[in-house]
Amino acid sequence: MADAAVPVLRRIHHVAFAEEEGAVLVGRLRELFGLEVDSEESALGFVERMLPVGECHLQALEATGEGVVRSSLARRGPGLHHVAFEVDDLAAVLRHLEDNGVELIDRQPRRGGGGHLIAFAHPRSFGGILVELVEASPSVPS
Repeated sequence: MADAAVPVLRRIHHVAFAEEEGAVLVGRLRELFGLEVDSEESALGFVERMLPVGECHLQALEATGEGVVRSSLARRGPGLHHVAFEVDDLAAVLRHLEDNGVELIDRQPRRGGGGHLIAFAHPRSFGGILVELVEASPSVPS
């Protein structure tokens, strides 16, 4: 049983994939599996599309200009961008991670897609995988 002081990951909130312009991934998921976009938001240099799958989402990040998604594509090509875990108290989780030597990209929670609080931990701390932590806003569907 987990120690009460150790934060708990509630669930996988979403798994994100980066792709070039054209939303090929979204089109293929629609065509082959009938998945539909339930939210779409534009940000600096990319469009984020969320597709529900069971209790979590697939997030397609389509590069539309310069920015973090385009940089990721230049370094690693299209494919997995990050895995996001839902937590209850993001600020407490960030303190816990920092206390345990995790390199954080975001040391404080910030607003992300869907109005949720988010923060990222550096891939160097998780075996090369970019990890996002999400504290879902109670007024916004997850």
